[in-house]
Amino acid sequence: MTRPYGVKGGRKRKHAEPKYDEEDQETQPKKAVVEVEHNKEEEQQQQTPEGDELSGIPITPSENNTNKPNVIFILEKASLEVAKVGKTYQLLNSDDHANFLRKNNKNPGDYRPDITHQSLLSILDSPLNKAGRLRSVYIRTEKGVLIEVKPFVRIPRTFKRFAGVMLELLQKLSISAVGKREKLLRTIKNPVTQYLPINSRKIGLSYSSEKLVDMDDYVSTVPSNMDLVFVVGAMAHGKIETDYTEDYVASTFIHTCFFMYSLLSNFIHAHACHFWLR
Repeated sequence: MTRPYGVKGGRKRKHAEPKYDEEDQETQPKKAVVEVEHNKEEEQQQQTPEGDELSGIPITPSENNTNKPNVIFILEKASLEVAKVGKTYQLLNSDDHANFLRKNNKNPGDYRPDITHQSLLSILDSPLNKAGRLRSVYIRTEKGVLIEVKPFVRIPRTFKRFAGVMLELLQKLSISAVGKREKLLRTIKNPVTQYLPINSRKIGLSYSSEKLVDMDDYVSTVPSNMDLVFVVGAMAHGKIETDYTEDYVASTFIHTCFFMYSLLSNFIHAHACHFWLR
């Protein structure tokens, strides 16, 4: 008979386990924990959503604003009109709705919400606002709707997104920051004068005014404890006529500006900031 094959060795040998020093054995688990924590942080960063367009930007006031005057802007006759075009409601503008406006016997040149958009960007991006000197911005539309804009709101950079925000505002009457109750944009009751400081000078800026002044000299005559309210037309053509404006002025600087938003941007950077921030 053939001899059956047998397993060599009665007991299986155990593989030799790698030996570690005591210090290595203590430090290895700690490294694993750190790696897990880093992974959790990376996952949280990936899951964190991007900030909303209207989440607002922080402003650092300079030396408390109690002892220094503030500036308020009022944009009059802004073209912000909503109409039903096709099956949806849209903010009317001359570029996208020229045919629609002509069919309704309206002049497309009068519908320029882009002027309001660029004006807001110029004001809110200015050093005047970043220094905490801008108190508020008010917009009054051609239809008489009064809108309050907080100085720390971040307006969309593109006109398409701005039009969507204005459409939502005019339909819902207010827009709040994500996760906050504070209203960044809201419609308020007329007249605008009830929101203006008592100790303030209301100045209308117009290139058609007969009173030609040097803006630096004119602003320097304002008392240091008085707020300034600048009233500017946000329309393509025409002039502003308000019963609360104390003075209408023009300057050689204003004559060189064709678009109103260029006027606002250059005026803030070259004149207002030079006086109020010194």
